[in-house]
Amino acid sequence: MPTDQSTLGPAAAATTFADAPAAFADDLAEAVTLLRGLPTARDAVGEARRRVRDWAAARPYLRAQLAVDEPHGTTRVGYDLLLDHPEGGTVALSTEVDDGIPWLVDHSTHWAAANILSVDGTGLSIAAALSTIRALGVRDQQLHERLVDHRILLNELEKAHQVPTPAEIQAASDEFRRRRGLTGRTQTLEWLAEAGMSPEVFQTYARTQALIARIRDRFAGEPARRHLAEHPEDFTARRAVWVTGPDADELGALLEGPAKEFPLRSLAALERPAGPSGHRLRMHAATALTPRLPEPLRAVAEGAVAGPVPHEGGYLAGAVYEVLPPDPDAREVVEAARDAAFQAWLDEQRRTAEIRWFWL
Repeated sequence: MPTDQSTLGPAAAATTFADAPAAFADDLAEAVTLLRGLPTARDAVGEARRRVRDWAAARPYLRAQLAVDEPHGTTRVGYDLLLDHPEGGTVALSTEVDDGIPWLVDHSTHWAAANILSVDGTGLSIAAALSTIRALGVRDQQLHERLVDHRILLNELEKAHQVPTPAEIQAASDEFRRRRGLTGRTQTLEWLAEAGMSPEVFQTYARTQALIARIRDRFAGEPARRHLAEHPEDFTARRAVWVTGPDADELGALLEGPAKEFPLRSLAALERPAGPSGHRLRMHAATALTPRLPEPLRAVAEGAVAGPVPHEGGYLAGAVYEVLPPDPDAREVVEAARDAAFQAWLDEQRRTAEIRWFWL
């Protein structure tokens, strides 16, 4: 919490409480009134400092200092006012504007009140959890596992005491933007504002992700090759075509007939007018690593079809035309094996950790 030393003027060193025109109790009452009236918006801190400086100028014997608390992820700030006591020492005054939040909720002091969970005795704060959820930007059915994994990784980082390089931070920032389709500074700032993340929180997130990338890179090379050799079926590639839409019966009709003709039937269906719902069918084709295909296609054998099955609020029907063995020299395969080995390590850490949840 930074303090405003500018409230100390040259006269403060020469003026004592013997020269004070009013009793200390009166000064305290006025200080409380002053604090309660300070603006709490983050962009109004300058105005708050000016008010305190003007008030302190008439009371140099108090040697007043304003401390500003600027927590990440919020547009509000808090203040403490530090005053010299006539008998020695310092008196600290704090005040909070009534925002409708009960004091017990806003200032709980129980050791677990600020944490949502702990892993091996180390807590993950609610603020950190919320920042992680915002950064993910998706609804994830396994979000509770993501939070545990995040705390495990933070534990690992705290053991290492490492500092990321500017290049690593930039790479983490670029990856964040790439995954969300953010192509420029303006678009990124708009996304952050909509998500409730300040640029400072984003910078902290990028620094953390840069260090997590170091942990992930431990599983490159030999660990990745070993994982690939042990689980080759996880790194096959599939050549597939699939169609999505809101009507299961319409998609089911596309599967009637030889699998090899599925793309032609799908193309013909795309040319039809939209159905009663107003939604058109959507056709997709890709040759990709099996884990990167829609889940209903990942176990489909070569030359087989699947569907219609529920998928992302609608239905999916598709066909797999070729299953390719993993290429151990392909960059995509090597990186996927590294990530899988990293995730397997995380899964094991989660399995053996002592995890406690603190639900209100």
